Amino acid sequence: MYDRILVPMALDHGVSDKTLRVAQGLASGKGEIIALHVYESPQKSVGPYLEQKAIEASMAQAKSILAEKTAQYAGVRSEFVTGHTARTIIDYAADNGVDCIVMGSHKPGLADYFLGSTAARVVQHAHCAVHVVRDRS
Repeated sequence: MYDRILVPMALDHGVSDKTLRVAQGLASGKGEIIALHVYESPQKSVGPYLEQKAIEASMAQAKSILAEKTAQYAGVRSEFVTGHTARTIIDYAADNGVDCIVMGSHKPGLADYFLGSTAARVVQHAHCAVHVVRDRS
């Protein structure tokens, strides 16, 4: 069905397995699935109070968790990038010929009652199809 599917992954939520399974179901026979984690760097106002080694350790831990979460899925390629989550997902999809984004939505706030805020932004601004998987927990 889709040739290149992007699966943004928030590593601290349990919806990753669901989104990867949905992506596998939506992939065409030779479809590519990219598991993407966007690491948001600490805000500039906080930066001076953090040691670079602590930031690097946090990034290394996130890369390790991403590899662990995707290891059991054949044909899934992991990507780790830094930036603002929603904007980076949208830009990555546009820059890499993604034709479908499969992402989870969890714990929405009042302003984004039906979708989480990141999912809502991606749905509104992505140039391709977006499938949202709700985490009911």
